[in-house]
Amino acid sequence: MNKPYIPWKFLEEYKGKSFKGEWPTLPELFKITVSRHGKRPCFTVFEPNRISLNYNESLKIIESVARWLHSKGVGRGDKIAVSGKNSPQWAIAYLGTLFAGATVVPVDYQIKNEEIDLLIKASGAKMLFVDEERYQFFKENSGRLEEIISMKQGLGLYVYDLDGPAAEIEQAAEQDLAAILFTSGTTGNPKGVMLTHQNLVSDCFLAQGTPLRLYEYDVFYCILPIHHAYTMLAVFIETISVGAEVVFGKKMVTSIMLKELKEGNITMLLGVPMLFNKLLAGILRGVKAKGALVYGLIKMLMGVSGFIKKVFRVNPGKKIFHAVLDQASLATVRICICGGGPLAPSVFKKFNQMGIDFVQGYGLTETSPIINLNPIEHYKETSVGLAFPGVDMKILDPDERGVGEVIVKGSMVMKGYYNMPKETEDAFTLDGYFKTGDLGYLDSENYLYLTGRAKNVIVTEGGKNVYPEEIENEFQLYDEIDQIMIRGFEKDKQLKIEGIEAVVYPNPDFFKDNSGKVTPKNEIKTRIEAIINEVNQRLLPYQKISQSALLDEPMEMTTTKKIKRGSV
Repeated sequence: MNKPYIPWKFLEEYKGKSFKGEWPTLPELFKITVSRHGKRPCFTVFEPNRISLNYNESLKIIESVARWLHSKGVGRGDKIAVSGKNSPQWAIAYLGTLFAGATVVPVDYQIKNEEIDLLIKASGAKMLFVDEERYQFFKENSGRLEEIISMKQGLGLYVYDLDGPAAEIEQAAEQDLAAILFTSGTTGNPKGVMLTHQNLVSDCFLAQGTPLRLYEYDVFYCILPIHHAYTMLAVFIETISVGAEVVFGKKMVTSIMLKELKEGNITMLLGVPMLFNKLLAGILRGVKAKGALVYGLIKMLMGVSGFIKKVFRVNPGKKIFHAVLDQASLATVRICICGGGPLAPSVFKKFNQMGIDFVQGYGLTETSPIINLNPIEHYKETSVGLAFPGVDMKILDPDERGVGEVIVKGSMVMKGYYNMPKETEDAFTLDGYFKTGDLGYLDSENYLYLTGRAKNVIVTEGGKNVYPEEIENEFQLYDEIDQIMIRGFEKDKQLKIEGIEAVVYPNPDFFKDNSGKVTPKNEIKTRIEAIINEVNQRLLPYQKISQSALLDEPMEMTTTKKIKRGSV
């Protein structure tokens, strides 16, 4: 009988020597990785030429940053904000803060200066690491901050003493705060999620126990904003836990991404549904361009490959479709992981058919963030997977379908919301389960299926609950649609009856010919309505869309490419 795979087993060798708690802190973990894989590449960027630091070099710079912070009076429990584009500098500032015993506050770089300032104020941070282009604004407008540090472009430009004397720095403990992450909200009263070292390190290793096998020769691609919990944990922290390499992507521009994927020999690609929808649409367009016969043959081979992979757990697709994947710069990719929102099962299925181990996951910032992943050996396309070992997951007040609010306990659940005792109390049940706000159900094998957010549920005339995300999934592979949001509209104010409306922003590139001439709006509307009618045929009677609206401008999105539902 095979022994169970325990990815954190190697830590037993270091327990009591390199760390004393149940789990190491992030600085302790990084130093353990350096002792195991010091000469391997760690942080890489193309600017435009490849520049890379190995683990030994990275540690030297990180420790010098920590000594500099310590010399400026930064100590255990202090808050240091970091805001910038994905880069090795961001990673070094983040880890340097932790090595100084302090708590890091990663702030979304894509929001306005004033909004960044609001979040820094809410966190109580005393210093800020920021990219050069915003340095002057904060230098002139953030008088309460003790230091504003510019993260200059290029490596090795930090002005710290790399060979300075060792400092007596009081290190953080396992239960101390590692990070405060703001879940949303750049106006009003923002919520800061408090995550400890134990939260992040335990989640990092328990995720690998699904099993998701990671190796020191893996290369992760960091293209989503790194301040976000999903990228921070699933790319950055997972990378440094095994001694792998992370390539920092600067822009989510297809041509740049394809170049970096190929040149970086990426093996681990983590993204959101929009990214994978676009990649798949590009692959399928390339295949269709070869003619109906080739397209039909590829589709047949994909079906056969998917069947073999699912039933016999053998993966022939990587060889069969090597040329197709190489064209899309995905030939070296070993695993794709999708998070940050619901993915159409058909997209999940097609990637697996082409030989890529495609994994869908689920979690929230408050859960560090990942708590479910689909096992590669036994995946289910319509599920977000099994809860990790150590996650106690239940469904609160299930209805006749078994649907209710997903609630969880575990070492990865946050400490609470920063300076918000009432909001923290409201986020938990009386017996200590965190209330996710997501609706779903568990099957007989304990796989989780999500139906939507509790606050987004539409109640129809027959008293049926309709989950917008389930309907939106049906539109993900239509090239004609760039964005779609399903919402309720008031059919009867007195009886509080809702109908179902589709708000659509058509894909401007699709409705434009080679000369740049745009399709007339009435023709676009006719095509979109035809697609809605087509989807309606697949929906249950109470889920059918009864009205639609076309937008001239795209809807506002979060940095992880989810539509802000209140923006329209």
